[in-house]
Amino acid sequence: MYQFFVDPGQIQGTRITITGKDVNHIKNVLRMKKGEEISVSNGLDGKEYRCGIEELLEDEVICTLRFVKEEGLELPSRVFLFQGLPKADKMELIIQKAVELGVYQVIPVSCKRAVVKLDEKKEKSKLTRWQGIAEAAAKQSKRGIIPEVKNVMTMKEAISYSKCCLVRIIPYELAEGMEKTKEIIGSLKPGEDIAVFIGPEGGFEESEIGEAMESGIIPITLGKRILRTETAGMTVLSWIMYQLEG
Repeated sequence: MYQFFVDPGQIQGTRITITGKDVNHIKNVLRMKKGEEISVSNGLDGKEYRCGIEELLEDEVICTLRFVKEEGLELPSRVFLFQGLPKADKMELIIQKAVELGVYQVIPVSCKRAVVKLDEKKEKSKLTRWQGIAEAAAKQSKRGIIPEVKNVMTMKEAISYSKCCLVRIIPYELAEGMEKTKEIIGSLKPGEDIAVFIGPEGGFEESEIGEAMESGIIPITLGKRILRTETAGMTVLSWIMYQLEG
């Protein structure tokens, strides 16, 4: 079943109005007809609004609400991914997969070892592109919200921003063994905000790790093998999903 996102104001009682680029997609790409059922989310409450297409107009699609799935498809905790800026287009893959795995926000971090340096113009263009990827991934995976991709932060800014989270972890090759990591992941509980810090290619510098640990961020290990930056975050997010939904 196809899913679309609308602004909360576009849901009025049993009448739901779809506008913008999704109108062309519904009419001319998917070639949907009156009576067909679709899924709609407002991007905020995590609920799934099942509705039937009532009218296909030039600039909007009018739907009638059939029922609401209250439980939604979101993780029971908000997970914030602080991702060190990687090379090339790896960030696009990371955002796509992180959204599929249930992340709440993705925060790009400009680390000392990050090869990529974005000026203001490039950052604006990249953020628009990244947010579009997050939206597409949210639709594909039937998310109840569109995870936000925040502006690029320095490591210091990221650590400060992460203080809203009860649990904060950072993979580090010199962290204690896997038993400690299992203990930390195994203790996660629904409702706890979780921050995950992932370094760029080459990892974090020792000073960044020190700054993170001084702030209370807990180092964990990802095992005996060295993982690429695009693999590391997905590994931790998968562990978190397994723990919270298991």
